[in-house]
Amino acid sequence: RLGLSTGLRLEQKQAASAVGQTHLMNAWREAFEATKLAPQVGQILLTQSDTRDRRRYLNARGAIDALLDIGTMPIVNENDTVATAEIRYGDNDRLAAHTAEIAGADLLVILSDVNGLYTANPTTDAGAALLPVIDKITPDIEAMASGTSKEAGEGSGGMATKITAAKIAAASGCSTIIAPGTEDNPLSTLLAGGPGTFIRAGQSREAARKVWIRNLQDAAGVVTVDEGAAAAITSGASLLPAGILSIDGDFRRGDLVTICTPTGSVGRGLVAYDAPELARILGKKSDEAAQILGYRRRSAVVERNDLVVG
Repeated sequence: RLGLSTGLRLEQKQAASAVGQTHLMNAWREAFEATKLAPQVGQILLTQSDTRDRRRYLNARGAIDALLDIGTMPIVNENDTVATAEIRYGDNDRLAAHTAEIAGADLLVILSDVNGLYTANPTTDAGAALLPVIDKITPDIEAMASGTSKEAGEGSGGMATKITAAKIAAASGCSTIIAPGTEDNPLSTLLAGGPGTFIRAGQSREAARKVWIRNLQDAAGVVTVDEGAAAAITSGASLLPAGILSIDGDFRRGDLVTICTPTGSVGRGLVAYDAPELARILGKKSDEAAQILGYRRRSAVVERNDLVVG
């Protein structure tokens, strides 16, 4: 439609992507309207910067959550209009895995041109067997993935990239299914017991997240709480502004902070407010905090899933 040929410059590819995105979203809109699965669709465009930068990561997660809250289906794609080689995901498998991570998903489904992961290439080896379940991705599993996909089309990854995506998802506690997507109604077929490879995450999303938080290095600040808040946190509750006595440090939303009482450490977590915001609502109830700030964030200063005790 644009009259462009092969061998395009980067800016020409980006321009073509800008035009293509409008047609793609229109197709998704029509598809969801026809199936009545969602009244609206919303577009979210990501680059690797959105998963590397904690604040951009939180903004992306907030946008996905907000769309789902209003019954709108997020359609996620790579932002090819601004992405360069340094910040490209490179294939939709990795993009899907990072999207699952951002969204806090429990399951990632990757639709492929084969039934799942085989012990050998099923197009050349009649003895190739489908692996229905993989408990852990080992070097042997990765070696099996090197030649089990048919010729991949432009813009898609082979089986090796799908296993890499499953590893990314597993690190955030998300299991993966690789299943055939070339027939009509592939998800219904899968739910009815159709073929596929299920790759276990090995740990829950919450457990994976807490391990990640525990392994973070330097905290950006300190939040001092009263004994009541400390007891609540230790019992598995979130940290609310009412229980905070003081703060120290120039931290921002999404940063790691140390949580302590005047007499000792309680834990660490990812804070949901910038330091200047939090300084205004110390000791306040959540409803009062929204009135003081003039807008509403999450009720908790540190959500329990973003908090590690000890």
